[in-house]
Amino acid sequence: MDRTKALILQAQQGNQQAKSVLLEENSGLIWSIVRRFSTKGYDLEDIYQIGAIGLLKCIDKFDFRYDVKFSTYAVPMILGEIRRFFRDDGMVKVSRPLKEIAIKANQCKEQLIKEKGREITVQELADALQMPIEDLIPALEASKEVESLSEILYANESGTGITLSDTLGVCEEETIVNRLFLQEMLNTLSAKERQIIYLRYFADQTQTEIAKRLHISQVQVSRIEKKVLAQMKTNLEKKQQ
Repeated sequence: MDRTKALILQAQQGNQQAKSVLLEENSGLIWSIVRRFSTKGYDLEDIYQIGAIGLLKCIDKFDFRYDVKFSTYAVPMILGEIRRFFRDDGMVKVSRPLKEIAIKANQCKEQLIKEKGREITVQELADALQMPIEDLIPALEASKEVESLSEILYANESGTGITLSDTLGVCEEETIVNRLFLQEMLNTLSAKERQIIYLRYFADQTQTEIAKRLHISQVQVSRIEKKVLAQMKTNLEKKQQ
């Protein structure tokens, strides 16, 4: 057993000193997450304290049966605790234009489902609204309620609260982490790069369809897609080290 897991075991057995050491050694991880919320209008020290609570919960819940790095397990817990704080405090804001698009989209979606008698694709919804799919997707995502991984879903027979994170397997937790990193990296792309990725992987369009839509060659679309995916893969690997 490595040093970190040995400390976690001691902390779970009630050793407060081991818990303090883990908190200190993972302060950099907490800060790396806290800085993402620097524009929320809160003192970063306050947000750090919320993140520290998430880390402490992670220490208590860490399951040694899973072959997963502690930092990988901790990231969604810390993020969930911070986002829950913002949600409860009314700090997660969605712009009015995005809200208006989301409301219109949801109304249109309900009508289309009634007409077609089935679920509809995002592309069908975008076509019905006569708007680019890359404008529709952010509005739909922004309208979703933020769910905390530490939020209690229900209580078990012993009265202990069961949280969303308790219901997730290791693969799902790693997927959440990767999706968070993915969203962060998408925000660093140029408008054209982001549009191509949206159309390829959210709208399921072919390179030929995208090339025709953007008035460029299929070779250019392929080159941009490969470059972006390689860049994103490299950045993700660096973050997971």
